[in-house]
Amino acid sequence: MTTSQFLDMNPAQQQAVRYLDGPSLVLAGAGSGKTRVIISKIAYLVNQCAYQPGSVFAVTFTNKAALEMRERLQKLLGAQKAEELNISTFHSLGVRMLRENAQAVGLKARFSVMDAQDCFALVQSLVATTDKARLKAVMQQISLWKNALIDPDQAAGLAKTARELDAVRLYHSYQASLRAYQAVDFDDLIVLPCQMLVNEPSVRERWQNRVRYLLIDEYQDTNACQYQLVRQLTGARAMFTAVGDDDQAIYGWRGATMENLALLEQDYPQLKLIKLEQNYRSTQTILTAANTLITRNPKLFEKQLWSELGNGEAITVSRLEGELEQAQAVAIRLSAARTEKRAQWRDFAVLYRSNQQARMMEQALRDLRIPYTVSGGQSFFDKAEVRDVLAYLRLLANEYDDPAFIRAATTPRRGIGQTTLQTLGEYAAKRHLSLFAAAQEQGAQSVIQPKQREALASFVGFLQRFASRASKPAGQQPVAGLLDELMAGIDYEHYLYDVSADDRAARVRWQNVLDLLDWLKTRAADSDWGLTELVQHIALVTMLERQGDQSPDAVTLSTLHAAKGLEFAHVYLIGIEEGLLPHLGRESDDEVLIGSAQRIEEERRLMYVGITRARRSLHLTWCARRRRGGQDHACEVSRFVAEMGLEEQPSVADPNASLTPKGRLDMLRAMLTRPS
Repeated sequence: MTTSQFLDMNPAQQQAVRYLDGPSLVLAGAGSGKTRVIISKIAYLVNQCAYQPGSVFAVTFTNKAALEMRERLQKLLGAQKAEELNISTFHSLGVRMLRENAQAVGLKARFSVMDAQDCFALVQSLVATTDKARLKAVMQQISLWKNALIDPDQAAGLAKTARELDAVRLYHSYQASLRAYQAVDFDDLIVLPCQMLVNEPSVRERWQNRVRYLLIDEYQDTNACQYQLVRQLTGARAMFTAVGDDDQAIYGWRGATMENLALLEQDYPQLKLIKLEQNYRSTQTILTAANTLITRNPKLFEKQLWSELGNGEAITVSRLEGELEQAQAVAIRLSAARTEKRAQWRDFAVLYRSNQQARMMEQALRDLRIPYTVSGGQSFFDKAEVRDVLAYLRLLANEYDDPAFIRAATTPRRGIGQTTLQTLGEYAAKRHLSLFAAAQEQGAQSVIQPKQREALASFVGFLQRFASRASKPAGQQPVAGLLDELMAGIDYEHYLYDVSADDRAARVRWQNVLDLLDWLKTRAADSDWGLTELVQHIALVTMLERQGDQSPDAVTLSTLHAAKGLEFAHVYLIGIEEGLLPHLGRESDDEVLIGSAQRIEEERRLMYVGITRARRSLHLTWCARRRRGGQDHACEVSRFVAEMGLEEQPSVADPNASLTPKGRLDMLRAMLTRPS
């Protein structure tokens, strides 16, 4: 950290970087440069305060944010020092802690990390139902209990609602199954390290000595378990900086609690509070609307965002007749604005409360030949072909991974059906064995029909040829060679062409497999990992980590939740209506209903997040009617518009509302032929 870099920061930012007299909370408003403060403080600790890079830890919530921090620190510290820093997500840190101390929590070093789909399948097998809504509700409730550090016995005493009583009946069995599989779910990656630090003084002391300074990004999104992990890691020295914004706390439905902000002041009386209120992103007009809106919420900490960027354009509020008219109007205005403002497509974003709102917007953009990307689409690692290949790797890394055994045994089809697997599962349960181990026993083979027995023996033999090699360290068995031989043995490419509807679909799916293999080989080589370490890491990565390409020149379509942390020159917020934003019920089966007042407050914070994504212009639209259940329903403009101090401007209502569908199409064609 150089003197010139300090001079480029405002006084509050400088104070946040330099303060080292105890714990601090940096209340960082939207667009106030919080990431810059975090990386500058890390550089300050290493360059000016003689902290060893390996003793500085920073945790955040996404791999993308962690990667961005590391890349920016390479420019400040150099590649070697930046590489020694411990910058990761909470969950990546958790899996590292478990890998080093697995025995302390009753796990073997080669434990499995079960993803959401594996956990769903496990819960489904325990409930014996195909009711997806019920299964998701059970999983969500168990996750909330884990995040609150509530074990099955405690949950049994707390459960009151029908949903909770349903979930508590499964909680014990679910945990017992995970332990039998020597597996953990995503929540366990925080829960188990937290319990380990509480119950194992020697492990706690070792980690506290290792973590000399801790920085926590997006602190308002932490849950009770993550807060306890922070407390245990920092200990009595309490050398940490938490950076967050109570006005952007939008994840209460998944266990995040704003109480963690209040607890900091309660548990650390010496806490230093520093407010970052100067916004470097948005015009004052946008910030005034955001400030006016959010003052309706009860405040833990008062703050007012301000900007030196001038007032800028007025915010527009438009009433459209329906969803089709809204989508077409936004697409037309967006196309015109690109020409008028001499902007690029990537300067524009269309944000909405629910994924279902994207469908008609996509069609309107396609009609105008406007390129777009949808944020928060299907993860690369959720694709069926990717999950198929990973099942084999998971099983080779951990023979107790029963979900992986089932998927690998049935993909490609090799004569092992559900009846065989059920018979094998019953035998394994009686003998307290994994499916893989049970399949190797003479007793299991004796209760399976001869034809299926032969298929099962062939499959087990195939796996055994690779299992011993997979357990070797990277130096003795390079992952690249193992992967190539495994794929040749599975003959997965041939399988894809057999099951795909056409050759083109098969080529696309096979290319996804090749991309996966390239990524795995590179990751293993760069980190000097064997297969076990690589497989444990896979559940924690995302598509963003896989590709370093810059975003294409395209309009971004995104939910408000997925847009958090992003910014765009011009933002269109659509569907600003009562019942949709604020949303007055469940958005999906993954969400739980919370108290009415709390829900409105969180929805207001979500609107605030949407507003503050905009740098130069902000446009709100709402529909006078929506079609639901085959009928048109009248809509009302969201209360948030008035709370922003705005009114609908009749002059900017859809000028083409009276056009017939053919007239609209003719107008679109005319726009397409207009010189840009």
